[in-house]
Amino acid sequence: MGKKMSIVLLRIMLALLATSIITPKSNGENEQWCIADEQTPDDELQAAMDWACGNGADCSKIQMNQPCYYPNTTRDHASYAFNSYFQKFKNKGGSCYFKGAAVITELDPSHNPCRYEFIP
Repeated sequence: MGKKMSIVLLRIMLALLATSIITPKSNGENEQWCIADEQTPDDELQAAMDWACGNGADCSKIQMNQPCYYPNTTRDHASYAFNSYFQKFKNKGGSCYFKGAAVITELDPSHNPCRYEFIP
């Protein structure tokens, strides 16, 4: 019985070790958001934001009286729209490009009361 128990424990330990190696890290190392590039002019941001909002981004939270309306700037609204689109479509071939108007960040751009979505 002692030898069988040792083999069972060894198998359990190997399974746990394999799981810990294969499981992606959840400490934020892989978290990415898509935001407006600070160097992009407002007219280009507006055009890219209009495209994102018309092609699947959830832009309801950047409307007046919603949690992400303030700060009420084209750049902030575009960042929210770009990220919404990126999170929704990144696992389906979508990107964070928007004709060069957006960049990836690993710093969560959320601010109270506005929460930027992150989908693993």
